[in-house]
Amino acid sequence: MVLDRAAAWQLLTEWTTGESLRKHALAVEAAVRGYARTFGEDEQAWGIVALLHDMDYERFPSLDDHPYRGCEELQRRGYPEWVTRAILSHADYSHTPRESRLEKTLFACDEMAGFITAAALVRPTKSLFDLEAPSVLKKIKDKAFARAVSRDDLRRGAEELGLPMDQHVANVIAFMRVEADALGLRGV
Repeated sequence: MVLDRAAAWQLLTEWTTGESLRKHALAVEAAVRGYARTFGEDEQAWGIVALLHDMDYERFPSLDDHPYRGCEELQRRGYPEWVTRAILSHADYSHTPRESRLEKTLFACDEMAGFITAAALVRPTKSLFDLEAPSVLKKIKDKAFARAVSRDDLRRGAEELGLPMDQHVANVIAFMRVEADALGLRGV
């Protein structure tokens, strides 16, 4: 099967109607694509995995169903096993250990992209372009900010990539800036 970004987007929008979850998928895609460029990996393939990682979450938000139902659909459509394995590995409770660089990158970017989005949206400008890593790191220490985001997952993600937290935060901000318009984070 040839991975096609347009087909992946169509699948995502078929399964996900909410704008917020679609933007999350785009944010994680931007971050994972950025790392693919950095690591000399297949940006298109990695981006598609990131785009589809939560495709079933809106329909099946329970731990018993997500990401399993989405992976079943991807398998039915002929997506390769490495795609579904990477998606399964982003959920610790799936008991799919993260082994590949793609799997570690998806995990590291998933929560971080969401956290950075939240940090940008509380700024007066609502922009990624005046958001810097020290501001995000300060918000990570603030347990009241975006309290649903696991700080342990943020830390583990950077560790699994072998990067200091400040570098990972700066990278994800930079990678997301490339897609600021699609993410609604260019600013007011």
